[in-house]
Amino acid sequence: MALIHLDHVPVTVKVNLPLNIILPDPGRMNGVPVRERKVLYLLHGLSDDASAWQRYSSIETYANAYGLVVVMPSVGRSFYVDQPNGQAYFAYITEELPRYLADVFGLLPRREDTLIAGISMGGYGAFKAAFLHPELYHAAASLSGVLSMRILTDIPDDKRHAEFALLFGDLSKLAGSAHDPELWLKNAAQNSAALPKLYMACGRQEDLYPLNVYYHKLCQSLGVDINYHEADGKHDWLFWDIQIRRFLAEVLGPIPA
Repeated sequence: MALIHLDHVPVTVKVNLPLNIILPDPGRMNGVPVRERKVLYLLHGLSDDASAWQRYSSIETYANAYGLVVVMPSVGRSFYVDQPNGQAYFAYITEELPRYLADVFGLLPRREDTLIAGISMGGYGAFKAAFLHPELYHAAASLSGVLSMRILTDIPDDKRHAEFALLFGDLSKLAGSAHDPELWLKNAAQNSAALPKLYMACGRQEDLYPLNVYYHKLCQSLGVDINYHEADGKHDWLFWDIQIRRFLAEVLGPIPA
């Protein structure tokens, strides 16, 4: 197992960003070269960075068992959006980062070998990528994802309102805008067969639970197939570690012995 940490300056973001990559041991690759391995993009939450998945979950163990390449980028508190200031974090994740990995590491996964998942803010980013660029991903997971803009517009903290307004513009116009997960879903439902496999999970004891239940029901009403799980759990890594393992098992099969 190799863990690579590097810092680079993406053209789309124009600032130095950390990037962590897990490469499985050659013995776990069964002769398949790195450039043809399955790749999992893991997106962090609002208060985390590229190190979070490695620090708080067992993702290295799972990656080694599956022979899976794991890519963990950093995007700060950007919500994975292309911001008005010119820092295009969504373009970084979906366009520039895959090109960079191909140029530097020779990673050229096919759509059927590319997965994306995230927690909280990262769940928002993972589903945004899946709905807006379904041609890129075989499967996508939102774990305790921010899947409604109401969670941002209803917060009482004026400072956080100001922060999110820098990302999204007028928060009163978020609903129905290009940033709204409900709009992505409604548009994608017109050709749901083109979507990746969708996995969604949320703990019953967390604040985002009602919004995730609502989003799941919206998927059902629109005829969008989604693998939904809920269980007792909070907005924490104990819950997310269980769910990322379950997501990988359902997409890739049980962990090899």
